[in-house]
Amino acid sequence: MTVTAPAAATEVQPYRWRWVALFVILAAEVMDLLDALITNIAGPSIQKSLGGSASMIQWLIAGYTLAMAVGLITGGRLGDLYGRKRMFIVGAFGFTAMSLVCGVAVSPEMLIGARVLQGLFGAVMLPQGLGLIKEMFPPKEMGKAFGAFGPVMTISSVGGPVLAGWLVDADLFGTGWRMIFLINLPLGLAAAIAAIKFLPEFRLSNATKLDLVGMLLVSAAGFLLIFPIIQGQELGWPAWTWVSMAVSMVLFYVFGRHQAYRQRTGKDPLVTPSLFRKRAFTSGLVAGLAFFSGMIGLSLVFTLYTQLGLGYSPLKTGLTSLPQAIGGVIGFGLAMSGLQEKLGRSLLQIGTVVMALGAGVLGLTVHLAGLSITPWQLAPGLALVGIGMGLTMAPFFDIILAGVEPHESGSASGTLTAVQQLGSALGSAILGTIFFNLLKDRVGFGSAMQTTIWVEIGLLGLTFLLAFLLPRKALPESSSH
Repeated sequence: MTVTAPAAATEVQPYRWRWVALFVILAAEVMDLLDALITNIAGPSIQKSLGGSASMIQWLIAGYTLAMAVGLITGGRLGDLYGRKRMFIVGAFGFTAMSLVCGVAVSPEMLIGARVLQGLFGAVMLPQGLGLIKEMFPPKEMGKAFGAFGPVMTISSVGGPVLAGWLVDADLFGTGWRMIFLINLPLGLAAAIAAIKFLPEFRLSNATKLDLVGMLLVSAAGFLLIFPIIQGQELGWPAWTWVSMAVSMVLFYVFGRHQAYRQRTGKDPLVTPSLFRKRAFTSGLVAGLAFFSGMIGLSLVFTLYTQLGLGYSPLKTGLTSLPQAIGGVIGFGLAMSGLQEKLGRSLLQIGTVVMALGAGVLGLTVHLAGLSITPWQLAPGLALVGIGMGLTMAPFFDIILAGVEPHESGSASGTLTAVQQLGSALGSAILGTIFFNLLKDRVGFGSAMQTTIWVEIGLLGLTFLLAFLLPRKALPESSSH
């Protein structure tokens, strides 16, 4: 799931088909959001159908989000170089084609490979829409255009898990879990064809070439970090897993040096190096890694706990998670009612406290009720987690971006969104690995779930502390979208 940070301002060129074009862009955002949500619910059913080890469920999420994280760094630049309309169409057709490959996959390897390519095409498609909105809409309509994202994302986040569970359980035309990917075909084709007709073409005349070396360095660093975390627990943590993680850190350092070199020699870096000399921004990146790792990791583990531990069907799991989604809508609504402007970073900290309280209630409920626990007993803790999540996420991007200079905002927003995706991949890898390791050591599902919750509370505590290093308020011109 991509929560998009505000992009740098560009010269606005109103376009008469702009509201139709906005609908096309929203359709692409919905495809990405649903794909992130519904795969989580369907994971156990996919493993049962295709076979493969427990790590396959982690890779379904981590492979997609890691590819998205790496691709987002260069996706916007591709639009600058070759035209935003063209890259949106390429991304939409590619995403749809990979959805088809996912839907007909006959092995875990084929499915995971298609998920990775799906993430890369998504990273090409999504940044173009935001750039086009800023070019198509005049200032007086910009707020309405970005405001349309809220209700659409809200409906998708609430309905996504339930839709996933229903599609798997309904077994439409005998497709089972495959329908969660095949449903993208009509939506994706419609978005791509409509884009050909209605999206305008914009391209920067002064765009420079892509930094392919930087892209390869950050891709390799991310893979060498995620791969051993997921596979290590199955293989008994051999020496190469630790070597791989160490090499990953070295490559991230080399990537940073390479970006500084490109800037010194007058070439455009993927990430503006001066950003990392700003305490507020670097603290925000670490806070983002901690927050999104815990949020996505806990969501994955909860799905595994309910389906593998409690024996819930995919639909029952989706319905059980509904209080969290509704809580997220409530929390976001409270934040946007004026609390965000009034409280600034304090709202972010209040959100993490509420979320941690909800996680604690959830853990206590799991401990007291055991394996006879019901969805109604899980609802209060999940609702609190959702409310805290909405309160935290509403001001998150604007507060962090308040500490960067205007000329750095494009690179900063892209980097922050990519870190969100990297956090999702890390969360799936780390919390999923902790959960499976505990089960391997013959710890019960309830105890494994409680331990994972404690890890999430620790990550929320880290997010709370790092928030003290962030700006107190978002800049007035950095209003949330």
